[in-house]
Amino acid sequence: MNIIQIIPGSGGSFYCGNCLRDSKYFNALRAEGHKVTKIPMYLPLFADEHDISEVPIFYGAISTYLKQVYPIFRKAPAWFDRMLNSKPMMKLAASMSGSTNAKGLEDMTVSMLLGEDGAQKDELDHMVNWIAEHCQPDIIHVSNALLLGLARRLKEKIGVPVLCTLQDEDVWIDPMQPKFQKKIWELMHERATDVDVLVSVSDFFADVMKKRMNLPDEKVKTIHLGVDVEDYQYVSTKGKERNVGYISRMCHKDGFDIVVDAFIELKKKPGFEDVKLIATGGSTGDDAKFNKEQRRKLKAHHLLDSLEVLPDFEGKEVNDFFKRVSLISVPVRIGEAFGMYLIESMASGVPVVQPALGAFPEIVELSGGGVTYMPNTPQKLSETWTDLLSNPDKLEELSRKGYEGTLNKFNIHNHAKEMITLYESLKK
Repeated sequence: MNIIQIIPGSGGSFYCGNCLRDSKYFNALRAEGHKVTKIPMYLPLFADEHDISEVPIFYGAISTYLKQVYPIFRKAPAWFDRMLNSKPMMKLAASMSGSTNAKGLEDMTVSMLLGEDGAQKDELDHMVNWIAEHCQPDIIHVSNALLLGLARRLKEKIGVPVLCTLQDEDVWIDPMQPKFQKKIWELMHERATDVDVLVSVSDFFADVMKKRMNLPDEKVKTIHLGVDVEDYQYVSTKGKERNVGYISRMCHKDGFDIVVDAFIELKKKPGFEDVKLIATGGSTGDDAKFNKEQRRKLKAHHLLDSLEVLPDFEGKEVNDFFKRVSLISVPVRIGEAFGMYLIESMASGVPVVQPALGAFPEIVELSGGGVTYMPNTPQKLSETWTDLLSNPDKLEELSRKGYEGTLNKFNIHNHAKEMITLYESLKK
């Protein structure tokens, strides 16, 4: 089967669960013998640009923004677009807050959902024509529902089934002004009719999106995310240093400050002098002031030397991170639709400690590789860490169960087969 994945990139400046999800499926589908092509949008998918060698980046972040805000740029010559979409400019855009932050992009979000009627209609035709000429796909898989505006023209021009994944669209929409929120949810409901099926990454998020997009039950199917456990190195917690880990974008939304405050509370207690906080996941320019404040707090408590920030979070580096921590926490303030870092951690033998928000209870219950807590406060998180770090047998039990649960419940090869079965059903 010839499969197209259309994926908005993050540029590799921070840990992007959606980019990682799509990359894992790409590898697993290819391992099943299928041809898969990634079509990146806005930014490269990863920092080393290994995903964009022969495929152009469509809707380049800088040119798309300029054309939306300043219509005069819509008549700019082709060489100007090529300059804006060059690798150096893409790296610059990836480091800026605006490329990953919904604030100020409300009009563009609406315009993208309008598709062939939006300000980016020329770029849509450019993408569709390129796919039709170079790919001849059997199926097209769109990464998230904010891109539903692509579907109608794709089906008209290429004439194959189109489906769309649902993951964390609400996180982008909810910070917007109420009038834009209403318009965007209405457009997503309308444009959902242009795809054959919507695939949620968890049962929790399927229920959320059926309500918010006003969708019938039969329109949404859940296929959990997965990893290949062979990509990770299982290390038992026995004999490990008792370090606490954080792996996600180091920002307020993902609760990095909650982790820092919980760590300060933990270090006040006797018997935890050896524990360090090891963090990875990167950040954008928008997070600089926030992260400076976290370091200031640690310095005020003479704990700055107990923080280690690892700049790299792909491949070997992520395995090295997991070898050095006995548990991880990413206390996202409103929860998440899934959380790829959970199954990455458990595949590495690292238990997870998460607030009982979003899909976290679903993932922890299915895997058996962690615990949840509430309320999502530094004090409660610190108490939970204290209990686990004081109980090596419990940590080891969670480590073993998490690995086995990931192998059996969140195995990317099993989920890839589910996805192929779904693709084939849409072609009939």
